[in-house]
Amino acid sequence: MGIIAKSDLDTDWKDASNCLGVDPDLFFPERGASTREAKEVCRGCEVREDCLEYALQNGEKFGIWGGMSERERRRVRRQRALERQAAIRVVEADAEAV
Repeated sequence: MGIIAKSDLDTDWKDASNCLGVDPDLFFPERGASTREAKEVCRGCEVREDCLEYALQNGEKFGIWGGMSERERRRVRRQRALERQAAIRVVEADAEAV
């Protein structure tokens, strides 16, 4: 029996997404093509954060997810990694002080 990741199960948010029923090609534009229209669909979507988290947790490399391109998601992942490293350093420093 395999392990099922939490992110694999928590996809009920998709049923409430603004993009439900929209042509998926809109969210996977050709290199250099505009992402504006796809991002406009995401704007104001009540599940935008869920969509973005899904993409971040599952390493989605292509397309617009949660209103962000892969380049924008890479920046979010990088920032989160830096924040985790900083938190680890604080914990380690506190442990050494004890």
